Amino acid sequence: MAVPGLAVGTAALLLLVAVVAPYPNGKVTESCHNMVPRHDHTPHPDPVHSVAVSQATFSPGDHLKVTLSGPEFKGFLLEARDAEHLSGSPIGSFTLIDSDASQLLTCEDREGSAVSHTNAHKKTEIKVRWNAPQGAPNHIQFLATVVQKYKTYWVKIPSPVISQPNAPPFSTPEPTAAPLSTFPPVSHLTKRFSASDCGNKKFCVRSPAACDPEKESDCIFLSFARDGQSVAVELSGPSRGYLSFALSHDRWMGDDDAYLCVREEQTVRVQPSRLKGRSHPVLESWDALEDMAWRLEDGVMQCSFRRNVTLPGVGNRFDLNASYYIFLASGAAEEGQIYRHSQQPLITYEKYDVTGHPEDVGGSHCPLLLKAHGALMLVAWVAAVSIGVIVARFFKPVLSHPVFGDAAWFQVHRALMLTTCVLTGIAFVLPFVYRGGWSRRAGCHPYLGCTVMTMAVLQPVLAGFRPPLHDPRRHLFNWTHWGIGTAARIIAVAAMFLGMDLPGLSLPGPWKTYTMLGFVAWHVGAEIVLEIHAYRLSRKVEILDDTRIQIIEPFTIADAEGHAFKKAVLAVYTCGNLTFLLIFLAAIYRL
Repeated sequence: MAVPGLAVGTAALLLLVAVVAPYPNGKVTESCHNMVPRHDHTPHPDPVHSVAVSQATFSPGDHLKVTLSGPEFKGFLLEARDAEHLSGSPIGSFTLIDSDASQLLTCEDREGSAVSHTNAHKKTEIKVRWNAPQGAPNHIQFLATVVQKYKTYWVKIPSPVISQPNAPPFSTPEPTAAPLSTFPPVSHLTKRFSASDCGNKKFCVRSPAACDPEKESDCIFLSFARDGQSVAVELSGPSRGYLSFALSHDRWMGDDDAYLCVREEQTVRVQPSRLKGRSHPVLESWDALEDMAWRLEDGVMQCSFRRNVTLPGVGNRFDLNASYYIFLASGAAEEGQIYRHSQQPLITYEKYDVTGHPEDVGGSHCPLLLKAHGALMLVAWVAAVSIGVIVARFFKPVLSHPVFGDAAWFQVHRALMLTTCVLTGIAFVLPFVYRGGWSRRAGCHPYLGCTVMTMAVLQPVLAGFRPPLHDPRRHLFNWTHWGIGTAARIIAVAAMFLGMDLPGLSLPGPWKTYTMLGFVAWHVGAEIVLEIHAYRLSRKVEILDDTRIQIIEPFTIADAEGHAFKKAVLAVYTCGNLTFLLIFLAAIYRL
């Protein structure tokens, strides 16, 4: 969206930046009119690229080859304009020569009237064909905007003018001077922000809760302090790239009033913006902000500004004397270009009026439904399944006494596996309830989850058709039951590894990876210890128990020895599993 109040010049090619999100995929129809990239930087005045046309004259119906070339560039926008009215609408249409590098755009309801890039890959030349329309003006000039890097681009690079036969001589229109881009004055902060007035004079949002930006570099801190009809805002956090906050009517990104502090080398840019869905923020004018200041030191980035409580006539800026959910986010930035945050933004638990009574509030990076999803899956696949498998495989002689008509080991195994099925089923539904459908941003995790859910349901169904103990088909059932169960456990662990890194449940790293690897090693180690123990018992009594290798067959007398050792291993193993589980659950709780 163009910034109100800024004039756009054409002849000198020094154009103001209309600040909107960049589009690496070339979908730049919002820039069709002024051809200005939405990068919030001043374009370079001296082009290093050129636009060539295959012929100097044209007639309606002709197809002319147009070539854009020069040093490596990533993005471009090419249009044909009336040479005597360059600020007018695009003329004619284009035909692609290389559809992998270029695409057609519909500008001002004219299909194919512009050409842009399809990706951010480096390129040195683009060729297209321009189709001269009926009723074309006497003189045509092609204009190209070329983006080399986010902060390095040229706007409206002109081609030679081409003319229709017998057209009157072309006269260059008088140029309109374009003012240079002006940025609002920004001062430097002299010291870190303090949380001492939170809940007293300031309305504060902090992550982690109760952190102090004056003492902790990793503290993400936002404060509002009302002063008459204006509000002073402070934002602080690690200086990795950018910090931002947004005011929202709901817990979803979209149609929100947002503000960013973006690191640009050794400076910080304060930038109002607007969120449109889950896309790149639309950067907007500084007109509503005053007293902007920043500080970048000791790994901490801080910025502050002041704005009026109400802004009549200023679009997309919310009045601050109403209640909103508050979002806090941070992410990477390069050369002023911001990238999608890797972690879910912190969102306050409820709506707040930041101009009302000062409060000191917190929030969560993870919605409650996703927390429950992760917790239930961990209980099912870290604790219940692992213990149930160990009991069924190694503890039949130890827990052979009957309980409610069946052996104790079988009752424990069945109870834990049914618990796993129930917990998995509940956890499986929760993300769909939260998202309202399938998530396209979760990578392989939901596919693995669906596979695990299918296997978890299939196991008890197969168990219901288990053949009698001495039935010839029992051997096939045993291996099938073991194979599906083992595959489900492996896929579940893979799904947990991936799920821990998703933005919706991004556990702090890298300890989460090491902890999950520790759990896997713990389980494998327990099985190895029990296998070695069983082997040594069989050697001790010089009995080779062929039936022991069958997955769910009765064990021999040799396995019945050493019950005390096995019970000790089971107790230690169970305590270890519960410890790993509690570590993960505590981390989820703190999100």
